[in-house]
Amino acid sequence: MAITNEYIQQNLTEKFGDAVYNFEENYGMLSFETLKENNLKVMQFLHDEPTLGFKFLTDLCGVNYPDNKDRELAVVYHLHNLQENVRIRFKVFTSVAHPDVFTASKLYAAADWMERETYDFFGVNFVGHSNLKRILNVDEMDYFPLRKEYPLEDQTRIDKDDEMFGRG
Repeated sequence: MAITNEYIQQNLTEKFGDAVYNFEENYGMLSFETLKENNLKVMQFLHDEPTLGFKFLTDLCGVNYPDNKDRELAVVYHLHNLQENVRIRFKVFTSVAHPDVFTASKLYAAADWMERETYDFFGVNFVGHSNLKRILNVDEMDYFPLRKEYPLEDQTRIDKDDEMFGRG
């Protein structure tokens, strides 16, 4: 039996009810959200349920939405059922003030370095991670470079004066 997006959504809603929401289907891939407290429960279910079998973590990344109050940071998981060649995406959101999300590295070994990279660039604290430290940036860095917390340009530059470009 081929796994369909409707079948996956039905199984998730039967198991978790309203704790999984915002189901969408973009380009044939099922996407949904869950609370950050449920990320491991949902992943464990998708991994262990024999009829679903999402045994492979393709990607884990962070996204910064600075205008979403208390939901500024998202952790996005891409899971793959290799036997049926079905992929899904799900997101958990957290605030910049409390960027704690449970680690998936015990379930998916591939999550180890992906979580370190997400911590390094976005500051998401993966609770339970065995070695959560910077992986690409220097240890002395006291900010997270992919957060959208800084202006795109130096506002004091005079060579960027709008009048020079006919906009003033």
